[in-house]
Amino acid sequence: MARAAQTEKRGKKRAEAADPSRLTMEQLRQAYADMLLIRRFEEKAGQLYGMGLIGGFCHLYIGQEAVVVGVKLALKEGDQVVTSYRDHGHMLATGMDPRGVMAELTGRRDGYSRGKGGSMHMFSRERQFFGGHGIVGAQVSIGAGVAFANHYRGNDHLCVTYYGEGASNQGQVYESYNIAALMHLPVLFVIENNKYGMGTSVDRASASKDLSQNAHPWGIPGVQVDGMDVASVYAAARAAVLHIRAGRGPYLLEMQTYRYRGHSMSDPAKYRTREEVQKMRTERDCIEHAREQLVALGVAESELKQIDEAIKNRVQDAAAFAQASPEPDPAELWTDVMAEA
Repeated sequence: MARAAQTEKRGKKRAEAADPSRLTMEQLRQAYADMLLIRRFEEKAGQLYGMGLIGGFCHLYIGQEAVVVGVKLALKEGDQVVTSYRDHGHMLATGMDPRGVMAELTGRRDGYSRGKGGSMHMFSRERQFFGGHGIVGAQVSIGAGVAFANHYRGNDHLCVTYYGEGASNQGQVYESYNIAALMHLPVLFVIENNKYGMGTSVDRASASKDLSQNAHPWGIPGVQVDGMDVASVYAAARAAVLHIRAGRGPYLLEMQTYRYRGHSMSDPAKYRTREEVQKMRTERDCIEHAREQLVALGVAESELKQIDEAIKNRVQDAAAFAQASPEPDPAELWTDVMAEA
């Protein structure tokens, strides 16, 4: 029996090596840890917001973790990311330090934007994260511009541009499709379709019922993806990235995902039933699904508990660091206002 199990395990490893679009066990383990970090971080951010330690708006990413983690696995060092105001998960997926992100959320000096960007407007040149943006759809044209810079410089990098289904019908989105297709820009458009634009169902807001085809008139290929399964996200993102790096122009992925919390922390989310949310949590949760896959592959529950505990401690450390960090010096009001050329 033991020999048969070893043979089966070797066969699985050979299958993984033969099909690079499939996640290896190590990749799946890392994806599980990365998704769990985002989930626990966002839960803590929600707590700090409730305590009055995070001001302004705060848009949590809980439920959508598989999207950014799966796409990130398909990228390489130097690729850029730009997104909307629901951006904490994207920051962490790029490798930004949870301490610096939490300090920024709480408006502290040690934050990535020195406490001046807050939840919606963070930035990291080091991690190639070109910000969360508060204007709906504005980041799409910025992403096309970053891709143009790559095109102009002749490098092999691409820009992943995330936006929601609520932003997908903005005029500047279609203008971005046009210029990206016209110039064969290395940009990966990713629609995070979490079903609700603020409180309006996508079924009531979009005449297009297949958002992955929204860029079809410009000849940009698009695919719908199960955004609640990190392996499916990775496979689709990998195919899109290969298309773009081959010089064949932009690509569009519609990630069909779901957010468990309201649009922002001030949203009671009365436009949907508790049963709908609970059904998604119970049957479609991306983290629980990855956990089940790891157990099926032979990863011990004790190892998963160690991962869980390590992430819990890391998030607690980030929260403590943020609260201990001093507030910005008032003189910061006069910095970063304009660029001197």
